[in-house]
Amino acid sequence: MIRFLVTTIAAYAVYLLLTAGSGSIILWSESELIIGLCLAIIVGIASSRIFCRTGSPRMANPIRLLLLAVYAVIPLFIEMARANIDVAVRVITGNVRPGIVRVRTGMKTDLGQLILANSITLTPGTLTVDIDDASGDLFVHLINVPDDIRTKKSIEARELFSFFNIPAWIRRIAE
Repeated sequence: MIRFLVTTIAAYAVYLLLTAGSGSIILWSESELIIGLCLAIIVGIASSRIFCRTGSPRMANPIRLLLLAVYAVIPLFIEMARANIDVAVRVITGNVRPGIVRVRTGMKTDLGQLILANSITLTPGTLTVDIDDASGDLFVHLINVPDDIRTKKSIEARELFSFFNIPAWIRRIAE
C-alpha cells in the first residue's frame, strides 16, 4: 500500500507542477485537480511495483526529497556547467582522447546506481555505457581520458567530478 501511495503522490505532484497557473483555485482549476488525481491514481496502480521495487518507503522521506532537489540545483548543475565548458574547449582545440573506463561506484542500492549513472550521462563528455551487475561497477565513455586514468584498471566515481563529491551526495539521498 505504501508503494501505491508514494507513487500516486509523486505522480500527482508532477502533474500539478506541469499544469500550474492554468486555473482559478490557487493555480489550478477544479476539473484539473480532479483529472490530475484520477491520472495519478491510474499511474500509481500501473507503476507502483516498477518505481518502488523494494517496497522501502526510503524515498518518501521529505528530507531525502529536499536533498535530491538541492543536489539537482547546486552540485549537479555546477558539474554540468563545468563539463560544458570543458567539452567546448576540447571541440575547439581538438584535444580529444576518448575511451571507456571502469568506474567503482560503491553504491549499495539500485536507486543509488541509477542516480549516479544518470548524473554521469547528463554531464557532457561522459556516457554510462554498461553496468556490471555483480560488482555494481559502471563502464563510462569519456571524451578525454587522461594518461593517469588510462593506466588504471578502474577508478573511483568521485574522480569523474571536479568540484563536488557527487557519489557522496547520492549516498545521502538514496542509501
